[in-house]
Amino acid sequence: MIGIDELDVKGRRVFVRADLNVPLDGETITDDGRIRASVPTIKKLVERGAKVIVAAHLGRPKGSVTPKYSLAPVSRRLAELLGQDVAFATDVVGESAQSVVAGLQDGQVALLENLRFEPGEESKDDAVRGEFADKLAALAELYVGDGFGAVHRKHASVYDLPKRLPHAAGDLILAEVEVLRKLTEDPARPYVVVLGGAKVSDKLGVIANLLSKVDRLLIGGGMAYTFLKSQGHEVGKSLLQEDQIDQVKGFLEEAASRGVELVLPVDVLAATEFGPDAPYEVVDATAIPADREGLDIGPRTRELFASKLADAQTVFWNGPMGVFEFDAFSGGTRAVAEALVNSKAFTVVGGGDSAAAVRRLGLPEDGFSHISTGGGASLEYLEGKTLPGLAALEE
Repeated sequence: MIGIDELDVKGRRVFVRADLNVPLDGETITDDGRIRASVPTIKKLVERGAKVIVAAHLGRPKGSVTPKYSLAPVSRRLAELLGQDVAFATDVVGESAQSVVAGLQDGQVALLENLRFEPGEESKDDAVRGEFADKLAALAELYVGDGFGAVHRKHASVYDLPKRLPHAAGDLILAEVEVLRKLTEDPARPYVVVLGGAKVSDKLGVIANLLSKVDRLLIGGGMAYTFLKSQGHEVGKSLLQEDQIDQVKGFLEEAASRGVELVLPVDVLAATEFGPDAPYEVVDATAIPADREGLDIGPRTRELFASKLADAQTVFWNGPMGVFEFDAFSGGTRAVAEALVNSKAFTVVGGGDSAAAVRRLGLPEDGFSHISTGGGASLEYLEGKTLPGLAALEE
C-alpha cells in the first residue's frame, strides 16, 4: 500500500473513506474516539491543499434514509476538531452532494450523509455495488482509504471505489496494519492475548489462529462461561453457548498439546439478575449457583490475570471482562486495563468495546501502545483472513 504522502493532492478532489461510526444518545456523541482518530489524515490533506470529501457510515440503516442515523452531529464535531467549517451534504450522491462538492475550494472539507442510506453500499450484488461506486467515483479524482473499522467489509466505498480511482492508504490504516503485523509476524515474548466479550462464537477464528502463536491466553467476559461449562462446571444463568461446547473442548485440548497456558476465571461476581444495581456475591467460578449469573470476573481472577500479564512483552486485548457499562461490574475490565497501563509490554487494545471501556473508565489512552479503531477488522486480521478493503488498497 502506498501512503497519502505519495499522492499529489493539491487542488484535487480527494474522497476519504473514514470510520466515523460513533455511539449517539439522540444527537449527542457519547464517544468521539473514532472521529478524533480520523482527524490527522484529513488535516494533512487540508494542509496540502486538497478538496476533501469525507464519507462514512453510522449504524445499520439498511439502505434506507433513517434520520436517527444521520451524520449531521458527526459533521459538527468534526468541524470542532478540525478547527474549520465542514460543509454537510444531506445526501450521498444526489443534488446536495454534487452541489457541496462543486463548491469546495482548496483546503476545504465536506462530509457526505451516511453511506448506508444507499442500498448499493452494502449490496451483495457486485453490479449493484459497482453502479453505486461509479456514482461515488464521479465526485472525486483520488481515493484515500482510512476507515480501518470497515476494511473487513466488501462494501462499495471500501472495496469497489478504490478500484475506480488512483488510491492510497491513510495514515490511520497504515498505523493499524503496522501494529497488527507486529502481533502476527514476530511478537516479543511472552506474548499474551486477553479475550473477553459476550460470545465465544465471535472469537472462534481468532482463538484457532492464535493458539499456534501465543504463549498465554486469558479468557474472561461472557465467553468464559462456555469454557467453564465445557469443563463440567455449573454456570447458573450465566451467558452460555451450548452449541460451542465441543469446539471449546477442542481449544482446551489443543492449548494443552501446544503448551499454551489457557487461563480461565477462578471466581466471579454472581448476580441475582442482569442490572446495574443487581445484588451479587463473589463465588468460585466452578460453583456458580443455579439461580445466579456471572457479570464480572472476581477479585482473585483480577489478581491472577494481572500476574499473568506482569512479565508479558506483547499483549493484545479484545473484549471486556464483564458488564463494564454497570459500575458494579466494571472492576474486572478496569483491572486488566490498569495491568496493561502499568506494563512495559507492547500493548494493543483491539478496538470495539475494549476501546470504549478504556475511555468510559477514564484511563489514559497514551498508557497503551495502540488503541485500535476496528474491533472486527482487528480480529479478522489476526484470524489470518484477507480483508477486502486492504486488498483493494494494495492493488
